[in-house]
Amino acid sequence: MLVDIRPAAQRLLEGEVPGALVVERNVLEWRFDPGSDARLPIASYDLRVLVLCSEGYTSSLAAAALVGLGITRATDVVGGFVAWRAAGLPTAG
Repeated sequence: MLVDIRPAAQRLLEGEVPGALVVERNVLEWRFDPGSDARLPIASYDLRVLVLCSEGYTSSLAAAALVGLGITRATDVVGGFVAWRAAGLPTAG
């Protein structure tokens, strides 16, 4: 599951990844914590989560926070959206 945690203004400016689930950083933990009443239906401890931010800094911390919740298959995109786009991977906007 590719999860874009960038704020709306940043996604508008930089572009988006088609098919990525948008969950802004400020709500990430409680949306993916399987024990949260506000969790997403897909939330589970064995879910593979690939977190994406702009340059890969915020996503590293966000992935570590998910691992701390017990979502051990969480990681991030090294270099973030900037690296994703530079690699020629799909983008929109």
